[in-house]
Amino acid sequence: MKVAFQGEPGAYSEEAIIHHWREKAQPIPRPYLLDVFETVERGEADVGLVAVENSIEGSVVRTFDLLNERSLRAQGETVLRVLHCLIVNHGVKESAIRRVFSHPQALGQSRDYLERHGYEPVSFYDTAGSVRHIRDNKLMDAAAIASARAAAVYDMDILVRGLENHSENYTRFLIVGKDQPKPTGRDKTSIAFIVAHRPGALFNALGALAENGINMMKIESRPLIGSPWEYIFFIDFEGHVEDEKVVKAMDELRGHTKYMKHLGSYPSAQ
Repeated sequence: MKVAFQGEPGAYSEEAIIHHWREKAQPIPRPYLLDVFETVERGEADVGLVAVENSIEGSVVRTFDLLNERSLRAQGETVLRVLHCLIVNHGVKESAIRRVFSHPQALGQSRDYLERHGYEPVSFYDTAGSVRHIRDNKLMDAAAIASARAAAVYDMDILVRGLENHSENYTRFLIVGKDQPKPTGRDKTSIAFIVAHRPGALFNALGALAENGINMMKIESRPLIGSPWEYIFFIDFEGHVEDEKVVKAMDELRGHTKYMKHLGSYPSAQ
């Protein structure tokens, strides 16, 4: 199975692929999240794996946008324990470090450590890519935040392990593809919707879930492009789109919305 992911070899997304599928998957690196979706849409990979949420830094909003904009559906999820390492070129001491490169999510998850040491955080498109960057450019006053696996892939040194602000640091990834899994009895459904800009509209929409005994697990809002101060809502709730009570709830919810899209129903990893 070919699985596309955002980042370079050694990225946490690749680690999540290995954790989830073991030797059954062939990871396919892509530079941006959009590339992951397009790779699967073109049939160059069977599925993609994309980060959607971190237990410290919250949601990966670009993933929500792409789920709404593109044709792929969420068809599974997996959770990875994230352990950040401070990675340097051979011979670099901690006292020589002035800048630390990494993906913005990893920098945010390690903010306490960076501020305590006075390091300048430098945003980069990928954790493992930042390791390769400081290696290829022989930066001796810089470090990268990435996984221990990234350090091994690029033959770099680890100075510190466990930089994250809290030890309970987990990232949730969605498996995106063209299929819709059948119900398993332990499923989760994700949808996006827009309500009219009037009092009680969101309350009435969410009431369709409560009145049908459906447990909402997450709600996220994103600005509605072209309509300042209006929003598109993304929610996860328990159940599968083929479950009788979910069908009824979504029919009722649709009556309270201007737009609704089913983003996927899939086995829950939580």
